[in-house]
Amino acid sequence: MTLETPRLRLRAWEDSDAEALYLLARDPRVGPIAGWPPHRDLADSRRILHDILQTEESYAIVLKETGAVIGSIGLRQNSDLASGEGERELGYWLGVPFWGKGYMPEAAKEVLRHAFEDLKLQTVWCGYYEGNARSQRVQEKLGFTFQRKTERLYVAQMDEYRTGYVNRMTRDEWVATRDQGPGTRD
Repeated sequence: MTLETPRLRLRAWEDSDAEALYLLARDPRVGPIAGWPPHRDLADSRRILHDILQTEESYAIVLKETGAVIGSIGLRQNSDLASGEGERELGYWLGVPFWGKGYMPEAAKEVLRHAFEDLKLQTVWCGYYEGNARSQRVQEKLGFTFQRKTERLYVAQMDEYRTGYVNRMTRDEWVATRDQGPGTRD
């Protein structure tokens, strides 16, 4: 399935995306703040592409204008946050050159529309680790509501403890905010 926004195409990850993935995900400013280590080499990116990204409801974020892969977004089922029927966890990251341009709120708004309209979900969960102000701001712009803070949360891929924040959006909350454009919430 492909989802579209005015500037973006959200499509399934392809084998040919491995090099673009590596170039974005090797940057130490991207993965660690989200709880995963930078990609070590192209082989690492290929493995992650096959094992993690090429799954149901996982999308490469692609600029319509150039066809360049700029990040990833997806809805995971049976995650730490979303374990029940009718709920999923929203996860996302964006390559550093594309930060601050409103791409992630734009992509996430479309994925939320898909989640609630097409998949008929009741709840979408999302979280971030302390210090990830960009992810926090995206969730605020989208209208997610704070649910809990967890101290000393073990982040296995980084082998460390962090403070985590969990937010939620229900179908009713989405209906109340869906007509607002990305970045319009203060």
